Amino acid sequence: MAQRRAPLRAPDKLVFLLSLVPYLIEQQVVTVSEAAAHFGSTDDQIRDAVRLIAMSGLPGDTGTYQSNDLFDIDWDAFEEHDEIVIVHHVAIDEAPRLAAREAAALIAGLQYLAALPENADSTALASLMAKLRAGASATPSGLAIAEPAADASLALIRRAITGGRQLEFDYLNARGEAGRRRSDPLRIVSQDADWYLQAYCHTRDDVRNFRVDRMSELEVLDLPVGDHGDLDVPETLFQGSSSDLDVVVDVAAEALPLLADYLADSSTQEVDGRLRVTLRLAHVHGLKRLVAGLPGLVTVVAPADARQVVAEWAASGLQGYDDVSVP
Repeated sequence: MAQRRAPLRAPDKLVFLLSLVPYLIEQQVVTVSEAAAHFGSTDDQIRDAVRLIAMSGLPGDTGTYQSNDLFDIDWDAFEEHDEIVIVHHVAIDEAPRLAAREAAALIAGLQYLAALPENADSTALASLMAKLRAGASATPSGLAIAEPAADASLALIRRAITGGRQLEFDYLNARGEAGRRRSDPLRIVSQDADWYLQAYCHTRDDVRNFRVDRMSELEVLDLPVGDHGDLDVPETLFQGSSSDLDVVVDVAAEALPLLADYLADSSTQEVDGRLRVTLRLAHVHGLKRLVAGLPGLVTVVAPADARQVVAEWAASGLQGYDDVSVP
């Protein structure tokens, strides 16, 4: 006497159904007993599952189920000969795919990440790029991401950090002042598209942040870094000081989180549909990059010299367009 199997629990039944559909699609023609043997189930469980998935599908454009919207089999073969013959797949094997341009854009981003020193020889990124190429609706366009000039500097900085060696370099600050710096590198951090070295500066006898693209002539010294165990290294990249400049700006509400690192306090005032806040910056020239990164979203209100610097900078940019002759 054949042994009756216990009914499947709901989670097991779901796994069973999810496994049955691709099996039937691959086989195309299979008997009920063969399918039962493959899944270690009874013939009746296979028959019940087939009848269930035959009612599965996606509604058409009309919002109602039509004959070609459902998973379908040859019902005569099923009822009379106990055979499962697939005659329609519906959308089961039509999973959404990325367009070639979408896949190319994602691959370009992954190539940029793979070029960073910390991701060198990353098998995970390489595997993901291969899957994107294979899974796209068409062959993605070949893109090459140019290596940023800062990448070589990042590699040297990382070597100094891992080796515990001092780092010496020329640095050009935002005010246009250049000088040679010797430092004990502590860590590398990123802010938007920029990379920064956080280090103990022997020239200033304090922790400083150096933007990597402003560093040049880097040299890893044979001198070991000092013991900075008692040094208070801030968690955030930018820290206020008594010499900082307070700048009042009007900013669109959706852009306010992007200015969180620069806010002097949490107070806001609504003015003409925007939020008026106070930013704390090391110097007025830092506004240029800030405004450029949020075009149309930030308006400088005060002080007057800050407004003037940003206005002159914007005017010089517009002048560049006027100087270009268009054939």
